[in-house]
Amino acid sequence: MASRARNGQVEAGVTDARWLDDYRARAPRGDMLCEATGPDRVAWEAAFDELAGVPDTLSGARERAQRHADDIGTAYRAAGETEERRWPLSPVPLLIGADEWRGIAEGMAERAELFESIITDIHGEQRLVADGVLPAMLVTGSPLFLRPMVGLTPPGGHQLHFVAADLCRGPDGRWRVLADHVRVPVGAGYALENRLAMGRTLGGLPSRVNVERHAPFFAAMRAGIAAACRRAEPRIGLLTSGKLNPSYPEQAHLARYLGFLLVEGADLAVRDDQLYVRTIAGLKRIDALWRRIDPRLIDPLAFDANSTIGVPGLVDAMAAGNVVIANAPGVGVLESPAFAAFLPALGERLLGHAPALSSIGTWWCGDAQARAHVLSSLDQLVIGPAFAGPVAGLPDGAVLGASLDAGARERLVAAMALRPQDYVGQEVAELSTMPTACGEGLLPRPFSLRVFAARGGDGRWVVLPGGFVRIGDQPDARAAVMGEGSWSADVIVHGPDPVEPVSLLQPTDSVELRRNPGTLPSRVADNMFWLGRYLERGEALLGVIRVLFGHSISADTGAALAPATVERLVTIIADTGAAPRPPSHRRRDLVDFAREAMESVDGWGSVRAVNRMATGIGGVSRDRLSADMVRLLDAPHPTTGTLLDRAGTLQRRYAALAGLSAEHMGRTDAWRFHDLGRRIERALAVTRTLLSVDLRRANAEDLSTLLDLADSQISYRQRYLMGFARVPVIDLIALDPGNPRGIAFQVDTIVQHLCKLPVLNDAGIAEPQQRIAARLTAGIAMASAERVDRGWVLEINQQLQKLSDAIATRYFLQGAQALREAGLTLA
Repeated sequence: MASRARNGQVEAGVTDARWLDDYRARAPRGDMLCEATGPDRVAWEAAFDELAGVPDTLSGARERAQRHADDIGTAYRAAGETEERRWPLSPVPLLIGADEWRGIAEGMAERAELFESIITDIHGEQRLVADGVLPAMLVTGSPLFLRPMVGLTPPGGHQLHFVAADLCRGPDGRWRVLADHVRVPVGAGYALENRLAMGRTLGGLPSRVNVERHAPFFAAMRAGIAAACRRAEPRIGLLTSGKLNPSYPEQAHLARYLGFLLVEGADLAVRDDQLYVRTIAGLKRIDALWRRIDPRLIDPLAFDANSTIGVPGLVDAMAAGNVVIANAPGVGVLESPAFAAFLPALGERLLGHAPALSSIGTWWCGDAQARAHVLSSLDQLVIGPAFAGPVAGLPDGAVLGASLDAGARERLVAAMALRPQDYVGQEVAELSTMPTACGEGLLPRPFSLRVFAARGGDGRWVVLPGGFVRIGDQPDARAAVMGEGSWSADVIVHGPDPVEPVSLLQPTDSVELRRNPGTLPSRVADNMFWLGRYLERGEALLGVIRVLFGHSISADTGAALAPATVERLVTIIADTGAAPRPPSHRRRDLVDFAREAMESVDGWGSVRAVNRMATGIGGVSRDRLSADMVRLLDAPHPTTGTLLDRAGTLQRRYAALAGLSAEHMGRTDAWRFHDLGRRIERALAVTRTLLSVDLRRANAEDLSTLLDLADSQISYRQRYLMGFARVPVIDLIALDPGNPRGIAFQVDTIVQHLCKLPVLNDAGIAEPQQRIAARLTAGIAMASAERVDRGWVLEINQQLQKLSDAIATRYFLQGAQALREAGLTLA
């Protein structure tokens, strides 16, 4: 074993040396790897030594990194798309030495503080405009300027808590800013996920090159928001617009990592200038929101009256000092590309010097002299909108002036003459390159670096040591050509000193123990409940389809059941809305009927449609479900094999999901609602099965089919050596509390869950859902199998449906009604 290990190390060393030699021979001037010397060069060699240890060389490393990213759940959605895409992760990280990084971090912190001073003045005294340092048109002409924020001092006194910037490194080694992000800074979660994936891919690298860790940054960011709150132990939420937000997976990961509640506008309500989240225990106070939606949409009373994703009265609660919003609405005015033209002067005024981390050259065409320069240098500049949104002559956004044909150039110049203030000219930034795994080789590709800064608990700015890079897929090193890039990579800041292990987990002796996992928003409870119902509904429908063909070797040979039994099964399936009744019970008609019930993409009742609804819930519940469960929910509908083969694949998937929920979900309130949904749906399915048969005249085949549909054949045969008898079958399926597939077991479990869930008063009086459950329990306890008939089953079915409605009314608080309910808990 030792000899093999030594040989492996020798081979790895030869491999990575060959990669580096080949790469250095083709890389352009300014490449990050080629210019590395001393400790930086050693770090790059260590990284490729680790990569060479991954099986199947570079292609294996790339696939391994991508697989780890998928396992973590990293994904994104392109604008206008409904399906998520895999997060494209390169296995080769960007390495930056501690000395070089120090300059970036100090410049980023200084820039964040400069922005804080600028926006404080814009929303306050407005001396910068009055003194002519900043054109008024640049502020009030921006669609991102929110007039209601003028004169409003945020809780804690800070407008900014979290900022980001895209940096470029030129061939001369100088770092500059391509764009600032203060309105809704995106990407910190992707940086974290990249680091997790790369830690699994290059596991030995952190200890070899002393990699700076991410956890202290996120701890400082969380402490900074908490410090601005009035309560010592605040409740903080991450406000999202929902699953269609392009970065929703990132938001879910951040909320879980930071311990924030992932909330949407419908989860929140303002009452007496206090912000509350609707939970299963009533209204619970929210002290701060990390806002990840457009600020113009957060409060329809203050900004966009058409917004349906905001919280009416939220800005009033902020103005009263009762809720921190990070970042404060209105700071997005700083993102306008035109602002970059005035940052040197603003820095001189507010800092005493120009910002150390400067922007790329920018000229705002609202200034006559700058406009003349832009028009005379059109071929050497990028022309883009001065503010957010498209403008005349630039339907697709910023363009290289040199790429415009005569007609487009003429139209752009004419548009600029009409409204010059809407345009900026920016220099064409040349980007450094970094090594990227392409096939079995390394190629130099241009990159940009996104860096993040957060205000810590002491009010000072902390910069994430790293961030993430975007990598272009073409060798053209112009930033305007690279655009958003095609690949992402981790950013490793390394240094000579060992790094202390840091985690967001505090020392165990300083943390108050708790076994209550915290607040459960009503929307989450609603989702968990219906996820359980949809999964159970799909499994039950699939079970009927399998029983319909269960006596055949293949679905193509037809079913071997009596016509009356086939008719009952067809009725059960048709009544669910899965498929219209077949024209006859002939083999081909039944096969077509079953295929549509399983695979129809139209309507809402087929197995595929039910699974689609479950998948949708899984997509908005990433912060509550394991990655394995999300992957199973996202798995495509099977398309190969016979009908029974595909049914078997789905059945195994349902079994895996049930196993994960039963054995891997903590016994939290979220799990209780998930299991409640399963129990109610399973009990309803059994009642529907019993209602399909004349229980007083059921024959042997009827009874056997009932046992099949209730998945109780083995239990019956182990208990009764005789053939099928009506009373024992009914007792097992309906009344036996020891049968986990029967009605009695479901009702007992439902009662146990309801006893564990919170109530809204201390009077000891049962709530509606508890009373219905008690009625169900009594009905089953007092019944005897000999007397069970259609009327009894129908009553149980109706009570179960009433119970579902009562649970929804009590726990799934929606709209304004929840604010008027008596006895709501306010905490």
